[in-house]
Amino acid sequence: MGHLISSRPIGKKRLAHMARTIHTANEIIAKLKQLKNPKTLAGKAHFGINVSKALGLSMPQIRGIAKQITKDHALAEAMWQADIHETRLIASMIDIPHEVTEDQMERWVVGFNSWDICDQTCGELFDRTPFTKQKIHQWALRDEEFVKRAAFALIAWQAVHNKKMPNDEFLKYLPVIEKASSDPRNFVKKAVNWALRQIGKRSANLHPHALALAKNLASSSDKTARWIGKDAVKELTAEKQLKRLGLS
Repeated sequence: MGHLISSRPIGKKRLAHMARTIHTANEIIAKLKQLKNPKTLAGKAHFGINVSKALGLSMPQIRGIAKQITKDHALAEAMWQADIHETRLIASMIDIPHEVTEDQMERWVVGFNSWDICDQTCGELFDRTPFTKQKIHQWALRDEEFVKRAAFALIAWQAVHNKKMPNDEFLKYLPVIEKASSDPRNFVKKAVNWALRQIGKRSANLHPHALALAKNLASSSDKTARWIGKDAVKELTAEKQLKRLGLS
């Protein structure tokens, strides 16, 4: 007797799962190298991306490849260890947050050498681990530029992604932001500014607290703090933001 074949249509989620396959790191790297485009590197460098170990793929290309890979913790680690710009971006996309260890976060964060890898890994992976709050406070005190940036990128991503996190928890980050506001390094000050703006845009309750800090920084005698404050004030007082928060 033959096997019965179900006539029930296959759902989109099942189709997406069936389309995914587990690849070896070598197979993925070979695919990336087939798509390499050195002509794009100068443009990426213009936007502050470290291209010393990059193949030149676009982010849509990288995301497209990552979507074809079943999430796998060990494979993500292998891709990170490959130490190519694109493999590290993919590693952040295919890892499993609840399998990420504190040791792994410490190893990866010291490997951040470009703002896009930092921000992507924090927003795609690190801000979904149980160690997020702990690392924010620890890394905000570190001296390495991209480690410190990671702390404030995590704050910014938490404000966007963690819908259940109480607003009061974000108030605890404002003193952390204020303390780092005089760090003049480009990739730190921009992340500090980003974190402040995202807290202010998160809710009508947080907005006045973030705006007050922004105004305070805007009047600072420190050049960096003044830039961070003025830029944040500009966005937080924009009619579009006030209307979205129901404050106008």
